[in-house]
Amino acid sequence: MNPLAPAAAHCALSVNVNKVALLRNTRHLGIPSVLRAAEQCLLAGAHGITVHPRPDARHIRSGDVDDLAAFLKDWPQAEFNIEGNPTQNLMDFVRRHRPHQVTFVPDAEDQFTSDHGWTFPADAERLRPLIREARDLGVRVSLFMDPHPEAMAAAAEAGADRVELYTETFASAFGTERQDAVLAGFTAAAVAALKAGLGLNAGHDLNRDNLSVFLRHVPGVQEASIGHALIADALELGYAETVRSYLRVIATAYV
Repeated sequence: MNPLAPAAAHCALSVNVNKVALLRNTRHLGIPSVLRAAEQCLLAGAHGITVHPRPDARHIRSGDVDDLAAFLKDWPQAEFNIEGNPTQNLMDFVRRHRPHQVTFVPDAEDQFTSDHGWTFPADAERLRPLIREARDLGVRVSLFMDPHPEAMAAAAEAGADRVELYTETFASAFGTERQDAVLAGFTAAAVAALKAGLGLNAGHDLNRDNLSVFLRHVPGVQEASIGHALIADALELGYAETVRSYLRVIATAYV
């Protein structure tokens, strides 16, 4: 049995280590270590590592992706997910490392952070050959998508294996009178994705407070990619206790 695999029907936790690199890049000392962070998170039970190497190398750098790819060869149970815009620098990493999963994100080069998903049918034609190339390399393809149910069949038709629901709108509505309505939209999008034969991921501004609620109401989420909140928590709790805390939160969604 895979010791890192989540329990049946449970959501896997992939830790985005971008913010570790962002802090490291403020000095020339090589600390904190991206590899050490990944190792500590995996030892604590995380199911995978995510990176988003932007063209300006503001956080994760090309060498980090290379180092993580080499490091994760000793962790065959752990998933390596590389995010980015396939029309920029992403495909170079896909061709070089053939990670388990690649997440296509429609970021501009100068974008502050990911803030929207792909648009269908407008993006279908340019994505289709890139999806095909990644899949021909044996890489699972996930598309970063807003929770629009009507777009899910088109994403599947373009060749995607999964979609990652962009969850910022849920995080913003969490704890407000808008929460239930926003969650209903994510539920509808998830149902449409599953009906179209897509796997389902989620990410952006998920944290220990809102994650369990999201998973309880949105069916079929196979993986949550969490970076900013998790690394912020780790500054106070340490990597190991933070990952274990997130895993406990995930478990409560299935009780």
